[in-house]
Amino acid sequence: MRQLPLISRRVAAAAVSVVLLGGAAACGPKQGGDAQGGGGAPKKGGTLTVLNRAPQKQFDPARLYTSGGGNIPSLVYRTLTTRHRANGAEGTKVVPDLATSTGTPSDDAKVWTYKLKDGLKYEDGSPITAADIKYGVERSFAPELSGGAPYLRDWLIGGDTYQGPYKEKKGLDSIETPDAKTIVFHLKKSEGDFPYFATSTQFAPVPKAKDTGAKYAEHPVSSGPYKLVKNTGDGEQMLLERNPGWSEETDKERHAYPDRIEVKSGLSSAVINQRLSTGSGADAAAVTTDTNLGPAELAQVTGDKKLADRVGTGHFGQTDYLAFNPKAKPFDNPKVREAISYAVNRTSVVNAAGGSSLAEPATTFLPDQKSFGFTPYDHFPAGATGNPAKAKELLKEAGYGDGLEITLTHSTAQNFETSPEVATAVQAALKEAGIKVKLEGLEDNDYDEKIHSVDKQPDLFLAHWGGDWPSGGPFLAPIFDGRQIVKDGANFNTARLDDPKVNDEIDAINKITDHDAAAARWGALDKSIGQQALTVPLFHPVYKRLYGKDVKNVVISNWTGVLDISQVAVK
Repeated sequence: MRQLPLISRRVAAAAVSVVLLGGAAACGPKQGGDAQGGGGAPKKGGTLTVLNRAPQKQFDPARLYTSGGGNIPSLVYRTLTTRHRANGAEGTKVVPDLATSTGTPSDDAKVWTYKLKDGLKYEDGSPITAADIKYGVERSFAPELSGGAPYLRDWLIGGDTYQGPYKEKKGLDSIETPDAKTIVFHLKKSEGDFPYFATSTQFAPVPKAKDTGAKYAEHPVSSGPYKLVKNTGDGEQMLLERNPGWSEETDKERHAYPDRIEVKSGLSSAVINQRLSTGSGADAAAVTTDTNLGPAELAQVTGDKKLADRVGTGHFGQTDYLAFNPKAKPFDNPKVREAISYAVNRTSVVNAAGGSSLAEPATTFLPDQKSFGFTPYDHFPAGATGNPAKAKELLKEAGYGDGLEITLTHSTAQNFETSPEVATAVQAALKEAGIKVKLEGLEDNDYDEKIHSVDKQPDLFLAHWGGDWPSGGPFLAPIFDGRQIVKDGANFNTARLDDPKVNDEIDAINKITDHDAAAARWGALDKSIGQQALTVPLFHPVYKRLYGKDVKNVVISNWTGVLDISQVAVK
């Protein structure tokens, strides 16, 4: 999965990433429940405006990470399955999209079969076929179209050496299309979560005759409710209009209320939130898919009931934490790691991350959501403000009775996750336990490169992780599966944990196709790994986003944590 900035990378997230933010004041923002926003029943028509910071630079389905850069790609690209477009926990379910079901697995979950619905068409009226989905998957292996999720290369038989249809005349034998409406995937290993991954845009159909390679993103062939009419400035300005080939009868998830959607990016957070707050002209019917309210803005909003009623609250599956390198002294001593776990003051950390409305304290690595398999535990109970006395006791047992000096690496970016403020809060808490912390701040790119390098990895640093889909698999496996340690690339198993029992349990859970049964096992595994104090969970972010006064039918699921523009109406 992904290690994302607060606003969305992969995920993602995001995701979505790329990566999006409970308690509010009495008159503060509403939590997800029934659809909210505006008055009266939603109707078709009008123009929805999207105000964003980051341009939608990648719009090729092969290059998008999972659902790719927020909600916009899912308006153009349909996939075999999709997320249920519902509020809260209901929105963590996977449902059929182009397919008639979420997939039929073999007994060992190594073979997945899908049947396509009747009446599926592209924007030009031509039929969508299983061969188009096979081709869409195959082109995602092309080096020219890099950037998508790596799972297909790891999961599909032959995927580790395949170079895509531009270099190889023969397609992947592990993807079969026995007829125009059937597609079968043969995997190297059991993957019970395959229906969740089949929501990613790599599973969007691409007609081979219309493929223009690296230029496909400029004029993609739409299978969703909208077609891309204009894409300028590398995704900075985009215009989407209705796709005449789309049928609501085959798509029960996307409502597609607006006639047009205009995307305007490259704006600052302050400008976006000011425009949404004021709501003049077209901004009255505007939303954002990548900009949260900061602490100061949120304080202003909660003091104005009309504005507070226009704030959506979302929870994306993400955990912000302290990461150790247990191969380096003094963190090779478990008692030192445990001491730091006891010393952390989560109240001060939450305040540094924006306060209790933007962050919730965490003692588990898995997010506090049923879909991930959340199982409550607190192996090193520090209370709300830390337990320095217990930390000192453990340090003495570890041979550091006179204290300890360490370095904490963080990003200098103001993202409320790995920021200097959070690092300073950790520094102050550890000082109470006799631990002197030197802060090492790095520019964001240098920070990312260093923490993901086995050779350059700091001994202690701030990190965060978000799930590519709401399951324990993409959350725990990249961080704790020893077979995913990458020595010559981006490594996320920073603890270098390579425990055969953990690896075997991951394999065993991946064979389970019952999501609830698998979730229970993921939760138990999280609790077991947590005893080793390989990380110190700090908080889960909460997303608060303002939307225009004429926006109706606001739906926020726990899959993305943000407003779903496929549900929004402006009339």
